[in-house]
Amino acid sequence: MAEDDAARFRLAVVEHALRLFAERGYEATTVDDIAAAAGISRRTFFRQFRSKEDVIFADHEFQLATAQRFLADNNGDAWDAVIDAVVGVFARFTEWRDIAVRRYQVVREVPALREREIVTVFRYERLFTEFLRERLPDERDVARVQFTAAVTATHNYLLRRMVRGESAAGVADLRAELAAIPRGGTRNASRDELVVAVFPRDMPPRQLADALTAQLGNL
Repeated sequence: MAEDDAARFRLAVVEHALRLFAERGYEATTVDDIAAAAGISRRTFFRQFRSKEDVIFADHEFQLATAQRFLADNNGDAWDAVIDAVVGVFARFTEWRDIAVRRYQVVREVPALREREIVTVFRYERLFTEFLRERLPDERDVARVQFTAAVTATHNYLLRRMVRGESAAGVADLRAELAAIPRGGTRNASRDELVVAVFPRDMPPRQLADALTAQLGNL
């Protein structure tokens, strides 16, 4: 089965599973129920998923794999590459909005699934951080972590509002918000322009201004 065909097959099973979870409840729905609804055998189900919990997050697995391939093939600016990868994830979720909405409705009712979701979100952050570590080895690690945490949180905020029906924000809105997030290189550049001056407390303002003007002119 080709990779794209396999992804479509898995998403079709996900749609059936989420529908059953919504109708019957997560705990009351069995693997056999999902397999029957999707028109596949129990054996086929377990060739694609390890458990019914895996079905809930199957599209995330596809998203993570797609983002990883995108980053591996990207030779441009590393910060921009991460933003483009995040925007790509959001764009696909908007295409699969029904799946995202149904998952949200199921996950918020099951504590174990909420914990799994937290772990899944961290996997995105880790993917982006490891990419920046590889591509920007001289950058401060805290700057890399701050950036990936911020872009992931921004994506999740807009996605969560979308699945709750609170916002119609699209890809352009997300990209605008991500563009405002500081990057490590930008912060370092501004730090290089910082000037620290030491002067006597009782120095007259006019003399202080003249002294600073003279010193700055020598930089």
